Amino acid sequence: MSQAQEGLDLILAVPLHRARLRQREFNQSLLLAHRLCRELSVPLSIDALERIRWTRPQVELDGEERRKNVRKAFTVKRPNQVAGRRILLIDDVYTTGATVNECAKV
Repeated sequence: MSQAQEGLDLILAVPLHRARLRQREFNQSLLLAHRLCRELSVPLSIDALERIRWTRPQVELDGEERRKNVRKAFTVKRPNQVAGRRILLIDDVYTTGATVNECAKV
């Protein structure tokens, strides 16, 4: 086990809003997270983090608009799963970091 793996307690994927998930029919961040949890032998939580409001696709926005777009879009649905844990948060695209930063805040 590598030092990075030893430091991880849990893997989370950035969640999609349920309307976008119905539209896409899959969450690409979750697909990546599933693969990583198998490779690293680290547990995956699929429901600790929730997107509680719909947001515009980030690709349409500049940096400041991206931060505003995702502000208060997430909540921790299962605080007992994440409290005091070292978490690897997976998103499918990282441009400005607005989405993962907002997830990390909550």
